[in-house]
Amino acid sequence: MPHRAPGAPGHNPKGYLSGKPITYYRPRGSADVRHLIDNGFQAFNAGRLSEACHIFTEKMLDPANDTTIGLTIAGALTPAGLGGCVIELMERGLVDFIISTGANLYHDLHYALNFTLHRGSPFLDDVELYEQGIIRIYDVLFPATVLLETDAYIRDFLVRSKLEGPIATSEFHYRLGQDLLQKNPGCEQYSVVAQAALSGVPIYTSSPGDSSIGMNIAYHELINGSTLMIDPNKDVNEICAIILGGKQNGCVILGGGSPKNFYLQGQPTLWEVYGIPKGGNDYFIQITTDQVVWGGLSGATPAEAVSWGKVNPGGLPDTVVAYCDSTIAFPLFCEYAVGSPRGRRARRALIQERDRLVADLLRQAKEAKSHPPSVAEEPAEIDRHR
Repeated sequence: MPHRAPGAPGHNPKGYLSGKPITYYRPRGSADVRHLIDNGFQAFNAGRLSEACHIFTEKMLDPANDTTIGLTIAGALTPAGLGGCVIELMERGLVDFIISTGANLYHDLHYALNFTLHRGSPFLDDVELYEQGIIRIYDVLFPATVLLETDAYIRDFLVRSKLEGPIATSEFHYRLGQDLLQKNPGCEQYSVVAQAALSGVPIYTSSPGDSSIGMNIAYHELINGSTLMIDPNKDVNEICAIILGGKQNGCVILGGGSPKNFYLQGQPTLWEVYGIPKGGNDYFIQITTDQVVWGGLSGATPAEAVSWGKVNPGGLPDTVVAYCDSTIAFPLFCEYAVGSPRGRRARRALIQERDRLVADLLRQAKEAKSHPPSVAEEPAEIDRHR
């Protein structure tokens, strides 16, 4: 194979990068979209999306339920411009914490650093794209220099931050977001990582080594001798502590994958490992194209999750799976939520509450160890019905 061309400006004779720039779409609460979902989305997966919108706005956002809401993100959603929807939800206090693939956060950095991704086609000659130094994510196109310059920023940040030792991904992303805010004031309007730092929303990555961010952290250790290490134990305990601290718990799951399980496993960790019978999530909304018949976690239903203690059996009526592409369904879902009477609430700013919540988890875990439940109190026998 030829040496990869760097994608320098002007090295694009076929105009592959002439498509419109992909921007972060920000929902504004369209009354027409709400009318469509309420009156036109009546059956099949349109009906399920309508149901998801109603569960979210009428129950999860009901102040009386005081629900701690997690958003999980899998699939290439930030390159497709859906980061704007996430930003809007965070800014309005409608999402309390996020679990995302590292790739989504890495590609979010392109926007924070003012690089441009373009609309393209999925039916191009990929060998020619390779020779021209152009990256393709289905129909999203951008020059390879975007990767190289984003990598350079991450490595520079790692040196300047002087981060050392084991830290949670929430802390890493918070520090990264603060740096972006300082470097590019105003970028919180088009960067998920920056907005999360500003809004106090913790962002976790369930597989931190599985992205270009993780690749550059590995470089920092090997080349610079850094002791910085992403500690998954801290992430597991912080997620469990956030769930434990919630009066009620609910999730919005985009796609599935590792972020989905990393959130849902919090409830089994509490009862199975720490002996704290929290009782399972009260609300479960998933938008996915994955099917249950293949047996993978991405397609697993909320009913199956009940058997693990991930979902409260009494909460099954408040669970729904809409089988749809997230790039279609999620913007509609966000338009509905933003335009609802409960389209804004006070931010929990959980980034500042992590130490307190983990300390409470430790206290309750020690109490549970000192007073193990009787057989009648085992999780399988606990009445989780509300």
